[in-house]
Parts: sequence; C-alpha cells; structure tokens
Amino acid sequence: MQIQENIPLAPFTTLKIGGPARYFIHAETESDIVDALQFASDRNLEVFILGGGSNILVADEGFNGLVIRITLKGIAYDPFEDTTLVTAAAGEEWDLLVKSCVNSALSGLECMSGIPGSVGGTPVQNVGAYGQEVAETIETVRCLDRLTGQIIGLSNAQSGFSYRTSIFNSSERGRYIVLSVAYRLMKGGAPKITYKDLVDRFDAQEPTLHEVRKAVLEIRRAKSMVIEPGDPNSRSAGSFFKNPIVTSSQLSDLREGYPEVPSFAFGDDHKVPAAWLIEHAGFVKGYKLGNAGISTKHTLAIINKGEATAADVVALKDVIQLKVLEQFGVALQPEPIFVGF
Repeated sequence: MQIQENIPLAPFTTLKIGGPARYFIHAETESDIVDALQFASDRNLEVFILGGGSNILVADEGFNGLVIRITLKGIAYDPFEDTTLVTAAAGEEWDLLVKSCVNSALSGLECMSGIPGSVGGTPVQNVGAYGQEVAETIETVRCLDRLTGQIIGLSNAQSGFSYRTSIFNSSERGRYIVLSVAYRLMKGGAPKITYKDLVDRFDAQEPTLHEVRKAVLEIRRAKSMVIEPGDPNSRSAGSFFKNPIVTSSQLSDLREGYPEVPSFAFGDDHKVPAAWLIEHAGFVKGYKLGNAGISTKHTLAIINKGEATAADVVALKDVIQLKVLEQFGVALQPEPIFVGF
C-alpha cells in the first residue's frame, strides 16, 4: 500500500476543481482498502471514498484526511435461462460496462449510456437517466462494512433505493464501501422506451439495444452530458440539481401562479423538472457568475468555465437556489457530494 501526501484532487474530478488531499491512495485490491482504513484509524483521519469523480465538488482547501480512490477491476457474466447476472468491480468505468452489456444483448442498462463515473457510485446515488435507473436491475451490492469490518452483500431491498437515494448516501452514509455490484439483466430483452425524448425519436418503431444506446449518446452529447476533452460545457458534475418532488397540494399551489409548469407522476407525488424552474427563474443557458456558469447546452449543468474555484460554483448554486425558492417556493437540492466543506 502506497500512501501519497498532498495530492491535488481536481484532476480526479469532472469539474476539474478542488484542493489537495492530505493523504491519498489508489486502492487496487480489497486488502488495500482495509489497510488504508487502518492507516486512517491509527491517525484519527476522516476518510473519503473516491470513484470516478463525476458527482463531487471538492473544496478549494482540499480534504484534510485520507482519500481512497477505488480502482478495483473485473467483470463476470453468470448466465441463467432468461437472464445474466453481471457482476462488476467498483472501479470499472460505468459506460464501458453498459457498452459491454449492450454488445452482449443484455437489456436493463442501455438508457444509462454515457453517464460518467464508475460502477461503485451507481448504487450510492441510484443512478438513472432517460427513464431507467440502476435500482431496476441491481440484485446485490457487495460492501465492506466499516462498522463491523466484515464484507457483506446487501440485497436490492436492503439498499433502500428511491429517487437518487439509497442507504449509502442517507441513513447509512459513510458506513459501507462498495466493492462490486451485481446486475440482473435480461437476455435479448427489449430496450426501455418510456422517456419522452426516446419515445419521440423512435415513434412506433421497435429499436434495438444498440440503436437506443446510440440515440442516448447523441442526446447526451447534444446537451454536453458526455465528458469530452474538447467540450468546455462538459467540465461539470452533470445535473447539479435533483428534480424536486412535490405533493399534489404543492403542485396545485404552484400552478395557481404558473399553470404551465410541467410535472410527472412519482408515486402519489409529482416530479417537477428542475431545469424548468431554473430557466423560468431567469437563469438562461450560458449564464455566468464569476468563473462558474450554466452550460450553454443544458440548464441543469453548472460548469467550470476555465479557472473556476469551488467558491465560484457554490456562489452560483446559492443564487439559483435562492431565486427558485423565492419565486416558486420550491427548494432545489444539489446532486453532487460536497467534499472538504
């Protein structure tokens, strides 16, 4: 195990923002993680688990503890009669896994093509896009329980999935370190076409998994939601705000002043698009505050325009939240994890 000191974290994030980690380790094996936790315990250090860095904002001061970057690798395919159980190590790149599953004619992940980050982050946030989320296919999350020191498997039900939430980022935040995730995928299954953009694109057609993946990647690229070195709009953490969930009563109150506000059923409640609220609060695509701004392609993405600091991003976040709350009475919640604040 090689512990490094004062390592800049910005290069490990898609926002390219953030100060150094006091201590840093690339954990290539599970024993590396165990040893690193012991190192932190001996020195009473706070620990942060880093994956693909696509959903975090690191403070300008950095992180005064130990950052464990999970780089565990390996993918296994266990076929059954109608399904295949695909188990991927936490350090595997998410989109490469999706591509591999699509190439193997396994359905269940295709609409989440192009999402940056690693496998280990997908159960934490219950990652989803274009009408699909990982909770629909996750069977088991294999974890290191920091409370007991044991490696355990948590079932889908035990993981407590809901919209962009799980026990890993809520009730048991910090307790579990994801080591691998097992997804139950359908052999030769049809792609999921429920999201409006995909429904409109394919109309009455019956597209293949490859066609859906291609369409999703095209849609994401049009919104700069695929990380590409030459695209300044992709220096972001993806969608910065969650779509707020409101009750029927709250939606009714909102529509008294804004009858055109869109919404989507979410159980007994309703999901209101955060992008609509942001745009109608006066924040246009390309809006800039300091060296942070809103993407010219997608209102939900806060971007680093080149020399942005974490303080710039937080200032823009605060302005957007305040204006939306004042105008609509709706509190926007950020999606990224704030590290070192």
